[in-house]
Amino acid sequence: MATTTSIVYSHITKDPRVRGGKACIEGTRVAVEDIVFYFHRGYPAERIQEEFPQLNLAQVYAALSYYHDRKDEIDASIKSKEGTTERLERQWQEYVDRHGGHPPEEPAPEDRHIARPVDWPPKA
Repeated sequence: MATTTSIVYSHITKDPRVRGGKACIEGTRVAVEDIVFYFHRGYPAERIQEEFPQLNLAQVYAALSYYHDRKDEIDASIKSKEGTTERLERQWQEYVDRHGGHPPEEPAPEDRHIARPVDWPPKA
């Protein structure tokens, strides 16, 4: 049986069956983008490794190294996801506003495509 996983960097693989073919830490579903998320928020490698206890520090550094070698490509992918998140948040807020700030428990059929955020309702 042929495998479609390819090693693209030390500790980094790509497999179209895992995370849509994104670069991931070898043997895991942790994408390089997941590591970069924390890196962009100022987390040092040691702290990032605490967020992913299944990884060792060498794997975290490999992900950061891979990111720095392909910064434009990975940043563009992250930016495209941010656009989707912003669109979904805007769509939800419009839905809430249409219902006076309190969306119904059961949405109308035409509104069932609107994603309810996991942190809804907001804490008072």
